[in-house]
Amino acid sequence: MMGIKEREFRPLPDNLSPEELVPQDNFYRHLERAVDLSFVRELVKDRYAWVGRPSVDPVVFFKLQLVLFFEDLRSERQLMEVVADRLSIHWYLGYDLTEPLPDHSSLTRIRGRYGLGVFRCFLEQIVELCIEAGLVWGKELYFDSTKVKANASVDSLVPRFAVEAHLGKLFGDEEAPQTEGSATRPLSEAGLGALLLPTANDAKLTMANAQRHDWISREGRQDRAFKSGYRERTSDLCVSRTDPDATPKTRFKKGGTSLGYQAHYVVDGGKSRNILGVLVTPSEVTENRPMLDLLWRALFRWRLRLRHVIGDAMYSTRENVAAIEKAGIRAYLAIPNFDFRNTGFFGPGHFRYDAQGDHYVCPAGQTLRFQNKDCRNRRKRYRASLKICNACALKAKCTTSDRGRILYRPFDEDFYDRVRRYRGTEPYEKALRKRAVWVEPLFGEAKEWHGMDRFRLRRLKKVNIETLMVAAGQNMKRLIASCGRGPKPMAQAVALRLPEPSFSYSRCHARRHHRCISRHTRRSFSTRWTVFETWAEYPTDIGVDILTYMSGVMYT
Repeated sequence: MMGIKEREFRPLPDNLSPEELVPQDNFYRHLERAVDLSFVRELVKDRYAWVGRPSVDPVVFFKLQLVLFFEDLRSERQLMEVVADRLSIHWYLGYDLTEPLPDHSSLTRIRGRYGLGVFRCFLEQIVELCIEAGLVWGKELYFDSTKVKANASVDSLVPRFAVEAHLGKLFGDEEAPQTEGSATRPLSEAGLGALLLPTANDAKLTMANAQRHDWISREGRQDRAFKSGYRERTSDLCVSRTDPDATPKTRFKKGGTSLGYQAHYVVDGGKSRNILGVLVTPSEVTENRPMLDLLWRALFRWRLRLRHVIGDAMYSTRENVAAIEKAGIRAYLAIPNFDFRNTGFFGPGHFRYDAQGDHYVCPAGQTLRFQNKDCRNRRKRYRASLKICNACALKAKCTTSDRGRILYRPFDEDFYDRVRRYRGTEPYEKALRKRAVWVEPLFGEAKEWHGMDRFRLRRLKKVNIETLMVAAGQNMKRLIASCGRGPKPMAQAVALRLPEPSFSYSRCHARRHHRCISRHTRRSFSTRWTVFETWAEYPTDIGVDILTYMSGVMYT
């Protein structure tokens, strides 16, 4: 007989709780056990007053941001619709079934109140949890970037001068009014000493800090005074009315132009591939420019002892190579081989440099001696003898000048030559092979599963916040995956102890090894995240037993 289900809903019992309804193996239960977000209250406590109406709990806000990441949602409005419909998310947020949820507009205001610094600290706290779990190796770093489309159309581009003129008419050159409390008044000696210290209003200090070009403190903003060539950038002439920070980027595969940004990742070389640093810049910013700022921040923030840094050919500028090598870190960067280009003449690679004599030797065996320094372009000039060069049989393949062949050597070329010598070595080639499959899957994961193929927010500060949350979510996925696989401390220690030695060996065999035994025997065992080392003082015969057992294991 066919059954018919009647739609009848009864009131829920008073003793019914989401704790009983959510399955124990639910994903958000694993997330709650793996990551304790109570630290965010300390990060944002200076953003709130001591009195007033209670706000949304900062822990709830960041949990909602993680739900936005894991569920691949595009807006706060859609997020709250999903939260209202999901029992497991109610449990994860700590809300009862009848308790009203936060409004979606509150999340937008809270994000603006916290600012970019809080979200960067949030990512760093997640990285610290990964370090405590033993997921960060800290011996090598991989640098890479990817283009991300902006939430704006190319049709929104207008001339930049028109926008600047319009803003000038609206706001003009307004000066901040001087308040009564800021009027000049006589200072004591202590106050005079404090006045001598530099402050945020010091013009010289502000100018000096602005000239440092720190990409992280500028939140990835482009320096309009920087010029990489004689041709003007498109962003210097046009600006988007929808997203003024987005710049045009060329889509090489599909063709055409779109507005976008460039997302930079700093990834650890360990098996978990944790993301240690994130920065978003306009798409016109090349990959090599923010590299050093990201490297020094990761190096000093996490106290890393790096062996080498890996990146593709876009990062291998002489400035980056020299700075990395001077820091005692090997720059495993793919250097493009432009010295042997087929231009019809001998390139710089055909000339051999003699470091002791500070001169070049041409293919004909003649010497190009040092002439002078070009400090403006940071290079040295070498010139061949006029008479020898004009009489050379290889001149047609070398130069068309009657004044002799000239070569230029940059000041930091010695470090560049050092990286060239890395080519062909197994560590260098292995690092480059590893780079090809190390960072790109993280970008693919973020774009395919977490909506980073197109930013949902606008303006540079907001897209930095969005990318920081994506990177934090990717790190948390690896942190959750490590939970449960990690060994229990006591059980692992017992399981990894050496078994009881077998006493089947003869006493002659024991006497033979008696003199080789150290009374202080070092034992170590791995828990996959760290290595525990213990020193123990054994009686001589017990040490013989252990060594004999280990010898038997090694040779059986």
